[in-house]
Amino acid sequence: MNREELQATAQALVAKSKGIVAADESDSTIARRLKSVNVDPTEENRRSWRQLLITAKGSGNYISGIILFDETIRQSTDAGQTFVDALKSENIIPGIKVDKGAKALANSPNETVTEGLDGLRERLQEYYELGARFTKWRAVMTIGDSIPTSYCIDVNAHALGRFATLSQEAGLVPIVEPEVLMDGGHDIKRCFEITEATLQRVFEELHSQSVFLGGMLLKPNMVLSGSEASGRASSQDVAEHTIDCFKRTVPAEMPGIVFLSGGQSDDEATVNLNAINQMVDSATPWQLSFSYGRGLQATPLKIWSGDSSKVSNAQQAYLHRAKVTSAARDGVYKPEMDKG
Repeated sequence: MNREELQATAQALVAKSKGIVAADESDSTIARRLKSVNVDPTEENRRSWRQLLITAKGSGNYISGIILFDETIRQSTDAGQTFVDALKSENIIPGIKVDKGAKALANSPNETVTEGLDGLRERLQEYYELGARFTKWRAVMTIGDSIPTSYCIDVNAHALGRFATLSQEAGLVPIVEPEVLMDGGHDIKRCFEITEATLQRVFEELHSQSVFLGGMLLKPNMVLSGSEASGRASSQDVAEHTIDCFKRTVPAEMPGIVFLSGGQSDDEATVNLNAINQMVDSATPWQLSFSYGRGLQATPLKIWSGDSSKVSNAQQAYLHRAKVTSAARDGVYKPEMDKG
């Protein structure tokens, strides 16, 4: 493990005014996204959509890294340039999703555990050779009647620790993603309780497995009321609960937190990130950035809809979403930025 290299990469990923694009959807997820705009989810259409994001000129002003899928990191542009090299030309760091998805948890059918540890060491070595410099692993906790259980949190935290230490061994910065889903009618206090318990357990595992905290990032949910809750919490409440929760659980030596959008709309994810960063003070030890998927892709995907003549328009929409999200990452977003 080269700690200096890992730390430098982690810090570059959370540089001021920049954040990460999550373009690592699995085949089934990208199929749903493409079908939502009436695009056949063929391999070529998947490549064309991701090429649109990767080749957007000027995106490096707002984007520090892009998380790729296994298929994508091996692909090239129409001009024959590898996607990895295209990203590097924009000073964007290539990353890779390495988990194999959430599967039903044995003896707890309403919960999941993320799989993919088998053969991970060898896959990580290959991804490094392909040009990736960071990785991501997502674990999922659902809030419901009597869940998540401590069993679910424990097994997912252990897997996150295994993933993180293997990534660092291979020279890759791990992005540890324990997501407490916003699905459901729970209030913000319940989300706070589960997020706090989850993060405490995750960092216990990271410590016990000797993960170098200075060379990793955390990709968590914001502390939100459920998507079906009546009278959902305001952005100010979200910011206060989120900052409080993370100051209770996240060690100061970790360089940064890159929030997931987690089902929020473009506007909600932007406004909440802005409110969180407006609360940053000298007692906040980490950079607070973003790692958004739908929060950056939804609008340009709708504009593109598989039409090659709309690529430029879709890229402009993508750059606009990146620019306003960058402003929110710095706590200077204003609603009028979205007008027009």
